[in-house]
Amino acid sequence: MSVFHVELKKTVDDSYEIEVGRSLAGKLAADLDTGMMGSLRRFALITDSTVEKLYAEPLFRALTGIGLGGQIFSFPAGEKNKTRETKASLEDSMLQAGFRRDCFVLAVGGGVVSDLAGFLAGTYGRGVPFINYATTLLSAADASVGGKTAVDTPLATNLIGLFNQPRKVYIDIDCWRTLPAREISSGLAETIKHACLADAGFFGWLEEHIGEIRANEPAPCEYIARRNCEIKYHVVMKDERESGLREVLNLGHTVGRAIETLSGYRLLHGEAVSIGLVAQCALSVRMGYMTEEEALRVRTLLERAGLPVRIPAYIDREALVQKLYTDKKVRNGRLRFVIQRGIGGIAEFAPGVYATEISEETAREIIQEL
Repeated sequence: MSVFHVELKKTVDDSYEIEVGRSLAGKLAADLDTGMMGSLRRFALITDSTVEKLYAEPLFRALTGIGLGGQIFSFPAGEKNKTRETKASLEDSMLQAGFRRDCFVLAVGGGVVSDLAGFLAGTYGRGVPFINYATTLLSAADASVGGKTAVDTPLATNLIGLFNQPRKVYIDIDCWRTLPAREISSGLAETIKHACLADAGFFGWLEEHIGEIRANEPAPCEYIARRNCEIKYHVVMKDERESGLREVLNLGHTVGRAIETLSGYRLLHGEAVSIGLVAQCALSVRMGYMTEEEALRVRTLLERAGLPVRIPAYIDREALVQKLYTDKKVRNGRLRFVIQRGIGGIAEFAPGVYATEISEETAREIIQEL
């Protein structure tokens, strides 16, 4: 018998820039024209049916206008289409159009587009680079930092995917002007979550300026775009692969993701997370990590952001309890929750441990209260 050792040590620098601004299509074109993607001159622009006419087609014309070659690949908008089947359909279309390894992916849209396109880029031709052009507040808050890409399945949310960092992210605040008010509110849920877990001062700022953000006033919108990135970055830089600290970014998501799925995606992601944050606050109060007054501040800010704070009547409570077991934080068949400590902090249950086991009965009681 013999053993041959294959040594594959390597150092990878996945650093990238996030550019926050307005009307960034020209900046993207200029960056590509001056060699941001090296020798690659062909792109697959992946978007959804809502964003295609609004932003993808003008962006496509800007890029082909500087001599790049490309094609738009669109899929029906909505979280319900963030599936393996959609990914396979896009891949087949790209293959049929002759795309091989000598291309890059340009994701233009919200969180669903960036999740799906980033996953596709990580596997297409065993990996091609991608750029994220974020058009929603939700994608600016949730999908621009971290490199988590995935699809949903009937049995679990975001458990089929990979970590794949983009070459660059563009957050175009002008795109928010065409968002329905409900989409702005959805994005604010992740923004409020970041304040809840990391920055009491930012939470107070949101209480003061929430109306201006909902009215899409330029300065506060640019500020929250940047602050979201900063907060998430300071977590992700310490735990890129979600081995401990990064679990704090799942604050409110244990209940929230389960509600989102059981609603049949009638609820937007942020709307479901809002209800999940309220459930988490109730649990935190019960465990002694928050006061009733602090929990009320969180609930009130969510309501002022135009978000729901109660579980819809059409969702079966017992089915919701059982759906919690599909959460990615579950270990050995036991529910685990990230718990807020006051406003601006997270409970640490042991060194580097930021989620704790919660009994099914306790989870059921909290859900019944909502």
